[in-house]
Amino acid sequence: MDQSRLSNIVHGLAAGSLSPDAALAMLRDFPAGAGTDFLLDTQRRLRTGLPEVIYGEGKSAGHIIELARRLLATGEQVLATRVDEAKAAEARQAVPELAYDATARILYARPKSCDPKRGMIAVVCAGTSDVPVASEAALVARCLGNPVEEIRDVGVAGLHRLLAWLDRLRAARVIIAVAGMEGALPSVIAGLVDAPLIAVPTSVGYGASFHGVAALLAMLNGCAPGVSVVNIDNGFGAACCADAINRR
Repeated sequence: MDQSRLSNIVHGLAAGSLSPDAALAMLRDFPAGAGTDFLLDTQRRLRTGLPEVIYGEGKSAGHIIELARRLLATGEQVLATRVDEAKAAEARQAVPELAYDATARILYARPKSCDPKRGMIAVVCAGTSDVPVASEAALVARCLGNPVEEIRDVGVAGLHRLLAWLDRLRAARVIIAVAGMEGALPSVIAGLVDAPLIAVPTSVGYGASFHGVAALLAMLNGCAPGVSVVNIDNGFGAACCADAINRR
């Protein structure tokens, strides 16, 4: 934030001409930093409840290291998605505070403590091939302070496997359902529970799956009402949506 603007807010609070609520609103809505600092949105959590997150795919290890250092310097947590193992190893050597989950492909630091007031987010995946996307969703949700339970290998080819978890599914505050192939899992779950359900199509499948487009269209056209759908392989987006529901 611009120093003169910040000084005015502080002096207004001290003089009593500015209420704490008004000061918070000014801090929340005024863009962070000046010059190149505008590139790092350190006030995003104030505005949206979600931190600035680094999308690692397409960025060099050097870019990720620089952004992680700047986030840590401002007291923020670090979440960097779609980071391969080579870039993660380089980043961890430069910034020892970072941890890495190879399955989820996420670099992270300073995850929020689990908020006991929040309900459980169930992350359900159809098959082992869907696990990387499901792991991304689960880890992001945990880093944002949510209790998470992962349920794996409960695809509709063996319906008895899903029904064995029905009590836990009904205990969830929000459900994230991850599936490729024909993408039927979310519709089945949505017909059994009353929790908000976020469907994540994955690019898993043979030729006519069209790298996840078939699952995406199936989920968008599901007959069970109340299902929201995110983009193909977007476990991160599903976690952010589930976190927003859980924070309410």
